[in-house]
Amino acid sequence: MFRKTIEFIANKKYVDSKQDQPIPIKLNIPEWYKKLKHSVDKRTVKGCMPFLDSMSTGYLLKVPIDIKIRHNVPNEETGEKDGYWRTGTIDSNLMKAERINVNGQKPDTHSSFQLEGSPTVEKNKNLPFYKILNPWVIKTPPGYSCLFVPPLNNSDDRFSIIPGIVDTDTYNQEVNFPIVINGDKYEVLDTMITKGTPYVQIIPFKRDSWEMKIKGESVDKFKTRSMFFPFTILNNYKKNIWNKKSWT
Repeated sequence: MFRKTIEFIANKKYVDSKQDQPIPIKLNIPEWYKKLKHSVDKRTVKGCMPFLDSMSTGYLLKVPIDIKIRHNVPNEETGEKDGYWRTGTIDSNLMKAERINVNGQKPDTHSSFQLEGSPTVEKNKNLPFYKILNPWVIKTPPGYSCLFVPPLNNSDDRFSIIPGIVDTDTYNQEVNFPIVINGDKYEVLDTMITKGTPYVQIIPFKRDSWEMKIKGESVDKFKTRSMFFPFTILNNYKKNIWNKKSWT
C-alpha cells in the first residue's frame, strides 16, 4: 500500500543529538489504558475503537526544553498576581536563535488581548499566553495540511496548546505553540514542565472541498441499517466497521 510521507526537519546537529524527536503517537498510549480490561461483564473504553483511534492517530511532539512556570502567583513587591516562566537553553550551534530560547533569550508570549472575549483568556487567568518554540519544520505532500491539538484523551492536566491548522505543504517555517494554563483546575500553578513532556498531536489530512446536506429517512430504513449490528455482544464496531490505520 502506498504511504504518504510527513517530514520533520531540523538542524542536522540537533537531529544527530537524538533529542526528543517526533514519534508516532501510538507509542505514547497511557499505562492506565493498557491496564484496562474489557469483557461482557465489564465493558470499558478499552473496547471503544474510536477512543483508541483518537490516541493513536498521527504524530507526537515533546517539549524540547525544561520550562519553569509560576502562574497567577502574587508578586512579592506589588501583591498583584502575574505569570513568570523561565526555560533552559540550547546552544546556538544547534538551533536558530530566533526560534528557541538560546543562551538566556527571553521566552516568547502572546498578550491576552489577542484572544479578547475567548473563554481561554479567563482560563489562563487573564495573563499572557506562554509560547513553546518548536525546533521542527513539518512538511507534508502537496494538498495536505496538519491539525495540531493537545494529545487527545491523553493530555497534560496543567496546560494545553491552542489548537490550529497549518498548510504544511507550503509553510516552510517551524510551527510554534502558545499554551493555555489550566486555571479551571489550578488557581495558582508553580511547576516544571520537563523536557520530553508530550504536548502536541499532529494529524495530517488531505484538503478537500465539502458540501453539507441534511436528509430525512424512514423508520424502516433506520431499522434495516442497524438490523445486523447487535448480533455479537462485544466489539461489534471493531469486527464489522473499523479500519486499522497505519502510522509509522
